[in-house]
Amino acid sequence: MRTRSSLVALGVLALVLTGCGNEAGPKARPGAGDPGPDALPTKLEALSADACFTGPQTQLPKGCEKYATEVGNTAGSVHKLAKAGKTVNQPLDRDATAIDQAVGAFRQAGCTTVAAPGGACTQALVSISTALTEVKQKVNQLATTG
Repeated sequence: MRTRSSLVALGVLALVLTGCGNEAGPKARPGAGDPGPDALPTKLEALSADACFTGPQTQLPKGCEKYATEVGNTAGSVHKLAKAGKTVNQPLDRDATAIDQAVGAFRQAGCTTVAAPGGACTQALVSISTALTEVKQKVNQLATTG
């Protein structure tokens, strides 16, 4: 009888253990990645609501690090949209390049550690804001004209 209850216990234990895989939990999903040109108007709307966009002259540059990164990431989608048609939308592509250059200037000036407005970092934020305004206008125009 003891052998039989031991076998039953081992069987139950085996069933419980077979339910456990080699994973500690659910698999992590890959990152969302670039949302693409279709999500661009929504992304531009969100970026243009940021204080670093609306008041670049008064912002602490180090507080705009995430904003600058997001705008820089968005430039890739703008380049894709500009090149999506039969011909390249040169004005839109130039504006995307202006974003790339402005974000590059922000990073190159070390603005992520600058705690006071002014100088090259504020100029970079103004340039980002200006380029983003141009992109937003052109993207919205494309959305209404098709």
